[in-house]
Amino acid sequence: MSEKILFAKMHGAGNDFVVMDALKEPFGLNKDQIQKLCDRNFGIGADQLLVIAPSEVADIKMLIFNADGDEVEMCGNGIRCIADFAYRYFIVKSKEMTVETLGGIMKPVITGNGIRVDMGEPILEGKKIPTGFDGQVVNQPLEVEYEKFDVTAVSMGNPHCVIFEKNGSVTDLHKWGPLIENHEKFPNRTNVEFIQVQSPEKIKCLVWERGSGQTLACGTGACASVVAGVLTGNTGRNVEVELLGGTLQIEWDEASNHVFMTGPSVEVFRGEVEI
Repeated sequence: MSEKILFAKMHGAGNDFVVMDALKEPFGLNKDQIQKLCDRNFGIGADQLLVIAPSEVADIKMLIFNADGDEVEMCGNGIRCIADFAYRYFIVKSKEMTVETLGGIMKPVITGNGIRVDMGEPILEGKKIPTGFDGQVVNQPLEVEYEKFDVTAVSMGNPHCVIFEKNGSVTDLHKWGPLIENHEKFPNRTNVEFIQVQSPEKIKCLVWERGSGQTLACGTGACASVVAGVLTGNTGRNVEVELLGGTLQIEWDEASNHVFMTGPSVEVFRGEVEI
């Protein structure tokens, strides 16, 4: 038996989402239904489904499901959209709020320049990210079929593998992204970022998201890329990250060790879908 569900379509720098409110009734969609909603031909179309749910430890809780239906820990662009949605529709009345995620409690603040989020401290220990490497994973050689990549691994509540392009080259994202995502060195799979350094204050980032494929932007990926840039000596700590869908400002504060992300949130439309 089908049911009708209210939703909002939102995006942050082109990283797009179906957003649903489950504050009054428990979220009950299965994996097949999530895949259908995110399908760009037969559904609404989205990189991820975001669900607002009650929290006992924060103002709200954010559930995150990739387009393949798997639940994941964290989404940087998504948390800005969730914060925007919660404030826009009076779910949370303050411009400063706390959001519970599987990756920890995040603290978005709605400002005149977008939404700034305290993303917390990056996880750099290989086993905790998790990876199959010991210690910090900085420019670690990774063999993928007949190629070898120097990878830097960072967790921002979810795992990232950051690769800095050499000599202006541009890697075939659709070839190598899925191979690295599913590499045996990443037991929970991984997001993958290919970076071109424009200057210590600006980088370009191509993103292959775990479970979603290429996306126009990834907030946690932008954060991980700047952390990796500092660790490898490629960037400073306050960096403009240019993604296909827009630009994010990322700061890795040395004093607190926290990463701060500032960027936009846009509501495209609201509607009702039968599923």
